Amino acid sequence: MNIHIKVFSIAYLLLLSLSAFSQDKNFHIYLCFGQSNMEGNAKIEPQDTVNINPRFQVMEAVDCPDLNRKMGQWYTAIPPLCRCKTGLTPADYFGRELVANLPEKVRVGVINVSIGGCKIELFDNDHYESYVTTVPGWMKNFISQYNGNPYARLVEMAKLAQKDGVIKGILLHQGESNTNDTLWTQKVKVVYDNLMHDLNLKPRKVPLLAGETVNADQGGICASMNKIIATLPQTIKNAHVISSAGCTDSADNLHFNAAGYRELGKRYATQMLSLLGHKPMATN
Repeated sequence: MNIHIKVFSIAYLLLLSLSAFSQDKNFHIYLCFGQSNMEGNAKIEPQDTVNINPRFQVMEAVDCPDLNRKMGQWYTAIPPLCRCKTGLTPADYFGRELVANLPEKVRVGVINVSIGGCKIELFDNDHYESYVTTVPGWMKNFISQYNGNPYARLVEMAKLAQKDGVIKGILLHQGESNTNDTLWTQKVKVVYDNLMHDLNLKPRKVPLLAGETVNADQGGICASMNKIIATLPQTIKNAHVISSAGCTDSADNLHFNAAGYRELGKRYATQMLSLLGHKPMATN
């Protein structure tokens, strides 16, 4: 073998081994996206900010000077977990429930890029620009915090996270702004497929967990959308629907309240634990 080729091959293999060494297979990472119920609409209560296991972390997707957090860095997952001034989200108790039930060696990290009021079209990398021209100014202000492209920011943060751990799943809570849109499942599949491609992920290994909107049993004004959400596994094989039945909501019948978010988050976790082969035993 040519000496230069041999040296290059050894150097390349060494680089690969160092890269593999830096990635912790026991650091499980979850991507979270959607609209206001994933962004977090309920006020964060004192109980939500204490006794958070440092094994549960969040990668900040925007700079938050008031929280002493910088974009692209990991922190103990003290809420808010989306942007600097958002509220409680299902991701909060999803992560807490996971670390309470997984082996001590396992850490859990979440990345949450969500925009209140948005349609799923905002996360379609081929059509988001035309969609953004139709949204109100307040939403454009939130979108601008992600440099105008929330999907691209999610992918950017996810690629950083992949240097540290392994993406194990994706959490979606969206649909209120697409209520009765029969093409919604196909639109979600476009986003899911793009994430699989852009992050070099295998669909059979990365489930999509999609939560229902506020249930009819709570008077949810978008509850009719749950019939469409229920069909998502027909379009995405590794999709799983998280029931919102009994999850309490706020007075607007659109957003969950803090107790509702806690319960919904635990249900996301229960589903993920089952997929990981663990039976939930503990709760936070």
